[in-house]
Amino acid sequence: MIHFLLRRAAASVLLVWVVLTTVFLALHAAPGDPFSRLTDPRIPRTQQQRLRAVYGLDQPLPVQYGAWLRAWLAGDWGQSFLYQRPVAQVIASKAPTTFLLGLSAFLVQFVLGTALGVAAATGRGRARDRWLRGTTIALYSLPTFWFALMLALVMSRGLGWFPAAGFSSPFAEERGVLRYALDVAHHLALPALALGLPPCAFVARLVRNRLLEELSKVYVTAARARGLSEARILLHAAHNASPPWVQVAGLSLPLLLSGAVVVETVFGWPGLGSTTFAAIGARDYPLVMALAAISAMLVILGNLLADVLLALLDPRVALAMETP
Repeated sequence: MIHFLLRRAAASVLLVWVVLTTVFLALHAAPGDPFSRLTDPRIPRTQQQRLRAVYGLDQPLPVQYGAWLRAWLAGDWGQSFLYQRPVAQVIASKAPTTFLLGLSAFLVQFVLGTALGVAAATGRGRARDRWLRGTTIALYSLPTFWFALMLALVMSRGLGWFPAAGFSSPFAEERGVLRYALDVAHHLALPALALGLPPCAFVARLVRNRLLEELSKVYVTAARARGLSEARILLHAAHNASPPWVQVAGLSLPLLLSGAVVVETVFGWPGLGSTTFAAIGARDYPLVMALAAISAMLVILGNLLADVLLALLDPRVALAMETP
């Protein structure tokens, strides 16, 4: 396992470098730069050129790439053009809210999705199973941006049950810790549902199909013949059906962040998703590069976590990892 982790770590470093180099070249290949948006006639062109020189944007592309790479290897993510603060500070201030949203959506996706999948599998052929299958197909086919907009339109503007945007109400912190937490949860409900419900439908169908496949095997029939309870049989079948579920859980980490770009923008949630949208629009090179690095590392960590959990669940996977 240690050798496997070392190999994956070496490959991960190379993969992150390739991703960041691709993003760097794509950003600089697009026409314009962060200061071409300065259309105020009061700002002379010489001032724009001076700003480009300060940030090194007047240098040839290979020189800019070399300066960026040296700074990154030294741990310097640069200064955000948009926020006029170090990139690390911007990300540190936005990451907790995105983590809260991602964790909430993850719970919606897997706790609710697993419960629905088990309910559908144990009621195969009944009205409950047919209703759940139809509902999950409809949910999974909905685009995230449209679903988020409909939630905001119906649940907020139409019924008035939830706030339309923001992290909390004005002056909510002054009402005490409990009331502030409840207010944040009230604002969090719609973004978490918008981000978690569509993939929840996929998890529900995956759990249902895998569980039905396990329940149809010979060992389940033998277990029933020996008089084992249905709950115990279901537990064993769920354990044997868990590897695909674990893989989806690991790969959901980066997907939740990419989905948060749309959801946070729709609901005005002050996290990394809305920051990514704003940084791309403002051509904030250092901030976009840092966010791309975080996204790439989440993909790598998600895959690694899925592989390790699979090795713990299935000894055959662990044996394959030990093979050079």
